[in-house]
Amino acid sequence: MTLLRFFAIASASFLLAGPAAAQEPNTIVVGQAIDLSSPNASVGRDYVAGIKTYFDALNAAGGVNGKRIRYIVRDDQAQAAVAAKVVTELIERDQIDFLLGGVGDSTAQAVLNTPAFKRSNLVLFAPLVDTVELNSTRVLFWRPSYLQEVRHILSHFSQLGMTDVGIAYQDTPWAQQAFRNLSAELRGRGVKLNGSAKLGNNEKQNAQEAASLATGKPGFVIVIADTISTSLFLKEFRRSAPQTFVAGTSLINLETLRELAGARAVEWTVFSQVVPNPNTGKSSIQLEHLNMMKKYRDEPPSSLTLEGFTVAKTLTRAIQRSKRSNQAALQELMNQDANIDLGGLSVTASPNSRHLSGYLDIALFKKNGLVF
Repeated sequence: MTLLRFFAIASASFLLAGPAAAQEPNTIVVGQAIDLSSPNASVGRDYVAGIKTYFDALNAAGGVNGKRIRYIVRDDQAQAAVAAKVVTELIERDQIDFLLGGVGDSTAQAVLNTPAFKRSNLVLFAPLVDTVELNSTRVLFWRPSYLQEVRHILSHFSQLGMTDVGIAYQDTPWAQQAFRNLSAELRGRGVKLNGSAKLGNNEKQNAQEAASLATGKPGFVIVIADTISTSLFLKEFRRSAPQTFVAGTSLINLETLRELAGARAVEWTVFSQVVPNPNTGKSSIQLEHLNMMKKYRDEPPSSLTLEGFTVAKTLTRAIQRSKRSNQAALQELMNQDANIDLGGLSVTASPNSRHLSGYLDIALFKKNGLVF
């Protein structure tokens, strides 16, 4: 989704983001700080499009518990300081009832460390992060953990008899930590680490790193990087290894990856997914998402629009289940054993877990497109 198109579909939310929103009766205010404008903002824009689509449909049907959803989105520009600032405004000025998470470990941790958040009773719900865990008990993830995704990828390739792997990782703190965690997981499984490539800002050096990794001929490569860095790595790596499997996790925007890297480069690439195929209507949640995207949006669905859609539906179900005030819905959900059927896709709450969904799938790029 282009930035111009995003603002065209979401402008109403931004215009209604004043302090009067929280004072309007029969309204539940949902706030979110998320990256809408950095080079990697396609992830956040798709996520927001899915969330907004569900809330648009919900409000058209009368809302939840007799109340309409007011959805306020702020651009955090993928910067921790900006995320802290806009979340403070959402809490203190807009008086939000719920806070949805954005994209990235550093911005999520900045939100959790913000004094206004600490003073509130809010839970940070459904952030899109690649770390193992954030340093807080007041975060509830919708998606499985990064480690669960990695294990799913490794299990997929172990079934193909592959016992050695290369790793390409972005030169950022979160990616370096993920690299260490993945290396430990490989040792525990008896899988050989056959080379690594560190991806920084020097294009020439990145090309050398990719070529060196290809020289070792690993059975497959796992990339720990954002969408743009993954696409740049693929372009270079494919010069030396056109048919080596390359794998990544679900926080890669696959359509953007194909646009940037090219159709040839994304062949033989595999990505873990935390929602089913967004382009088919095999389950009621998939069909509902497709139909509502056609009705309220003017761009194609994606895995991230479906994830946003299911996150919004999960929050709505939590509000419906709450025995106390609407604002306590997530706190209640975190402290009980509960299963919520979203329509062919279920989430499970437990006091012992901060991850609601355990759903995992694999998407593969082939010559004729993406296959789940």
